[in-house]
Amino acid sequence: MTENENDLNEEKIEEKEIAGETFEGEEIEVRKRPFPKVLFVFLILVIAAALYYFLIYKRAAKDERLVDVPPAAVFEKELPPASSEGPAKPPVELDKSDDLVRQLAKEISSHPRLAEWLKSKDLIRRFVAAVDNIANGLSPRPHIDFFQPPGEFVTVKRGDVYVADPEGYSRYHTVVDVFVSLESDQCVSLFRSMKPLCQEAYRDLGYPDQDFEQTILRAIVELMGTPVIEGNIVLEKAVLNYVILDPALENLSVAQKHLLRMGPENVGAIQAKLREMALALGFPEDRLPRTRYYAPQIPER
Repeated sequence: MTENENDLNEEKIEEKEIAGETFEGEEIEVRKRPFPKVLFVFLILVIAAALYYFLIYKRAAKDERLVDVPPAAVFEKELPPASSEGPAKPPVELDKSDDLVRQLAKEISSHPRLAEWLKSKDLIRRFVAAVDNIANGLSPRPHIDFFQPPGEFVTVKRGDVYVADPEGYSRYHTVVDVFVSLESDQCVSLFRSMKPLCQEAYRDLGYPDQDFEQTILRAIVELMGTPVIEGNIVLEKAVLNYVILDPALENLSVAQKHLLRMGPENVGAIQAKLREMALALGFPEDRLPRTRYYAPQIPER
């Protein structure tokens, strides 16, 4: 018998011993041997591992597979519990909170344009209403008119269609620069300190029982679902505005199309900051949409 065959037989003998089988010459000896303590401990560990797998791990894995990015219908179930940090009572009255917000906002960014924007009134009410609009796919413009970039949306005519002029994306650079300059952890700290006031403003909008923090996260997911465009956005002149000829882009929500018109570079920068803020809020990264790149399609005319 060769050495390899000897090794193979020894491996087969070990496998049979593990399965509880013995050879004829060892049967009496095994019956007389007391039950090994090591084997007893091993069985206990196997049982414990089985209980963990079926009762804990498998159930958690099942829950984890529910969704990659939770749709609005199940979003409330998937969000982390709201933080209990922050004052039990609002630090000031909602309608007298602008000065406090301006003071605390100095901690989140030193960009000079932010201070200019915060000269507006009813800052918390504006913020809450804008976030609610975005979470529902609507335009936040009525509530943040101070973000309005200079100039007009610029297009270039090519044949009988138009394309968004890439040079026009520079109109939004200041807005993006301010947003990217925000310190995410400080923003979360500011929000948590102001959350009672945000919640009060949210109730005034008609949401008496909903957690505004979850609405923030829905708004983040909404904007992160906007594709980063690779190529030209082809438009057609309508009565009052332009229509995107690619149905996949035209069917985006109004909030997403507002972000889209900022240009791919700006969209990528904003989405990176939104991801950072969501993580700072405690939102699981695997629940956030991944960046999606998209080459616009031009339908036959």
